[in-house]
Amino acid sequence: MSAESGGRTGLQGKLSQWLRGRRPKETAAEGDGGREALLLAAASAGLPLAPAAHPAPGYRCSCDRVGCPTPARHPVSFAWQTQSTTDRTQIERWARHQPQANFITATGMVHDVLDVPLEAGREALERLLDSGIEVGPVAESDDGRLLFFTLTRGTPEDEDEWWPCELDCHPETADEHPGLRWHCRGSYVLVPPARLPGDQTVHWVRGLEHPLPDPLSLLEVLTDVCSRHVGAEPDHTNAAWPLRR
Repeated sequence: MSAESGGRTGLQGKLSQWLRGRRPKETAAEGDGGREALLLAAASAGLPLAPAAHPAPGYRCSCDRVGCPTPARHPVSFAWQTQSTTDRTQIERWARHQPQANFITATGMVHDVLDVPLEAGREALERLLDSGIEVGPVAESDDGRLLFFTLTRGTPEDEDEWWPCELDCHPETADEHPGLRWHCRGSYVLVPPARLPGDQTVHWVRGLEHPLPDPLSLLEVLTDVCSRHVGAEPDHTNAAWPLRR
């Protein structure tokens, strides 16, 4: 068995054991619709979490920033990268003390996220499954995006070991990537369950019981489908992968 395969199996085994060991009062999540249980399941699967803003009345953001460009979609702390954790006790404390808060998961540590327009994502998901390609957890955002959770492509010490990638997406550059957005180092996404303004949500379509796949195994189908949905020819030269020496 490869080290990568063993790592995936370990994550899934850890999650399964955690779910089997839940006490009844924990599973009920005490009136929060299973929010705490889902957050702890994400952390147990290795996704580092940190608190995020939540919707406020009038399509506003809880941060009270006038004209917030990403209402209910951003962390509450500027230190979110170092704050993000999989520690169960800390996540329980956050979830119970901030019952309305959304949570973000920091990408580029354990996982990346390939973020695509909803209709393109649905078509790609169907193609991938029909082709027998391993697809991991997938989340749907009611504001029109589908999020494919994958293994990270890594964070090598030597930055020269990576090709430049025009698909890399940071939260502040999201609008510049109407097609495929690749959330990796220095980025984040909302983790389900999350609430958006206008009674919209972010929710799992395929849950965390599915192992995280290699992002490159999904990239060709995603770029092909997205290029047609945004009216451009596919350009695979922007794909990113390790430059092995």
